[in-house]
Amino acid sequence: MSRMPKLPKFLRRKVPNPEARMSVLDHLRELRRRLIIVLLVIAAGAVLGWYLYNPILKILEQPYCNVPAEHRFQAGPTGKCDLIYTGVLDGFTTRLKVSFIAGAVLTAPIWLYQIWAFITPGLKKNERKYTISFIVASTLLFATGMALAYAVLNRGLEVLLSAAGSGAVALLTINAYLGFVMLMLLVFGAAFELPLIVIMANMAGALPAKLLKKSQRIGIFLIFLFAAVATPSTDPFTMCAMAVPMVLLFEASIVVAIIHDRRKARRRAAEAAAEHLDDDVPSAVDPIPEPLDTTSDPWRETT
Repeated sequence: MSRMPKLPKFLRRKVPNPEARMSVLDHLRELRRRLIIVLLVIAAGAVLGWYLYNPILKILEQPYCNVPAEHRFQAGPTGKCDLIYTGVLDGFTTRLKVSFIAGAVLTAPIWLYQIWAFITPGLKKNERKYTISFIVASTLLFATGMALAYAVLNRGLEVLLSAAGSGAVALLTINAYLGFVMLMLLVFGAAFELPLIVIMANMAGALPAKLLKKSQRIGIFLIFLFAAVATPSTDPFTMCAMAVPMVLLFEASIVVAIIHDRRKARRRAAEAAAEHLDDDVPSAVDPIPEPLDTTSDPWRETT
């Protein structure tokens, strides 16, 4: 009987470590293994993105096509919107870039799990059960941010392209336009991960709810400052479109942190009370005990 070929050493599954104790070298090896898996997964997704390039391109260029015709370049009398490129390799490099980013987005649940799997050895057993919740929440938040960015691109592009006046039209290259659009999508998607980061830090004990409530105004100010700097466009509409949902998500994360800290405080108080029970105080006993289940007794005599 032939043996199955062995996987490379860096891809083999590690032996379970219930105490979650690892040396520095083990941490580095684990990090290397996770990074290699992430790169392989994204590369596989990039292959899929390469074959889906044309449908993805149609979706990405739609906001530009929705801009009024007097503000964009028209190749013919039909009013069709066209993106141009001037370099010989621009078309290939653009397709490669779009395929790579599409592969990263399509395979996000898989590589997010790899990130979480690298973090979980340092967490307690009751905290590791949030794996599925982390993956689902991070994927949904990232997708929501990208969807919002795509929705505001129409208005943002119209404002930017019409700023030059009625006597000028935009002749955009495919490399510059797709770079702008993908940067918008990625920045919005990454920004919407803020509440998840806050909640994770709170559960780890790094950000208590009291500190979050105390620095609430500073946090809102920093969110608007981040939105003003991070958005590729400079119009206030796009900035507010990012900042306002981020503020709402930040407030929701504070509420979750408050609930979590209150539950943890009650649990610690109950544990402390249980440890300091007075010997003279009787324990709580049910005055009406439940009848014994004799149907499953293996020593019961049968007649």
